[in-house]
Amino acid sequence: MEESWKKDLAWILIAFIAVFALQSGLKIVLHTESPLVIVVSGSMEPVFYRGDVVLLEGINEDNIDKVHVGDVIVYKRPGYEYPIIHRVREIKEVNLGGKTEKCFVTWGDNNWAPDPDYPTPYGPVPCVPAYAVEDKALLVFPKIGLIPLEIRERLGLG
Repeated sequence: MEESWKKDLAWILIAFIAVFALQSGLKIVLHTESPLVIVVSGSMEPVFYRGDVVLLEGINEDNIDKVHVGDVIVYKRPGYEYPIIHRVREIKEVNLGGKTEKCFVTWGDNNWAPDPDYPTPYGPVPCVPAYAVEDKALLVFPKIGLIPLEIRERLGLG
């Protein structure tokens, strides 16, 4: 009986180490602090549902040209707690402080209109500036984040 709990504890410890190693490896390979995220809203249905886990690749000024119309990107928006994950519908150029910058018109697949104007230090623009884009979606793992999402919500953490 005593050996049984030791084996169970060993397997749990191995699982935690494996998950940590996988997460750390993905951070390095995909150049992002959050390579796996849980979808928390229904704005991207039927592509992503609440509780799906999305694999992300980091985007920065060096690889912003990897983002094309039809891609799903993740961006931070001032005043929002969570990053937004929506589809690129159009790519524009805008003038921000005398500099021409790439800008992405986005909206969720389950939304009827584009995302609202993005607030910048130079005034609102009708698209997401390249500097706000953090990641690009690569792959979705359906429903595997439902349990952690439910736990977080019951504990009042999100």
